[in-house]
Amino acid sequence: MSEKCYVARSTKIAARMMGDEMMIMLAPDSTLFTLNEVASAIFNAADGTTPLEVIVRERVCAEFDVELEVALKDAQQVVKELAGHGVLLVSDEPITKPRAFAQVAR
Repeated sequence: MSEKCYVARSTKIAARMMGDEMMIMLAPDSTLFTLNEVASAIFNAADGTTPLEVIVRERVCAEFDVELEVALKDAQQVVKELAGHGVLLVSDEPITKPRAFAQVAR
């Protein structure tokens, strides 16, 4: 991943918080994903305009006892995997005109 990485939620998903975990269904094939607390924090903050490093520093490191370097490396892996499945969109520039974000039920 590039130095600046921006992430946004795909429009082809449905998502709902269930306790501390996020349940995501990919619309095209009904694949289900369960995100743990850390991945859920990243997913919820994926607005397309906030760099991943800022999300990790302000959401992950602030809430969980983890150093930025370690958390960022793990976050990059999670984002890469979710982007590979079409759950997240990734860009090296802000995603300013995202296709309408999927609604996240709480």
